[in-house]
Amino acid sequence: METLGAYLPFIQISLAVITSVAILFQRSEAGLGAAFGDYDAGVKITRRGFEKFMWNGTIVLGILFVLSVVIDLII
Repeated sequence: METLGAYLPFIQISLAVITSVAILFQRSEAGLGAAFGDYDAGVKITRRGFEKFMWNGTIVLGILFVLSVVIDLII
């Protein structure tokens, strides 16, 4: 357990950076119109291929980050 406690901050920083990059790489459906209150400006799209992989990967990275925080609280 002691070695996990030594590496956990580095794991959390890595997960935070990778999650942030994955979020920034995703395409926004809203566009500029939604920023000014036009909620119908965006067209609903279906995620396919790499975009779906990025979406699911971001969810997994977020869950892993939360789990690492919970493990850090327990240790």
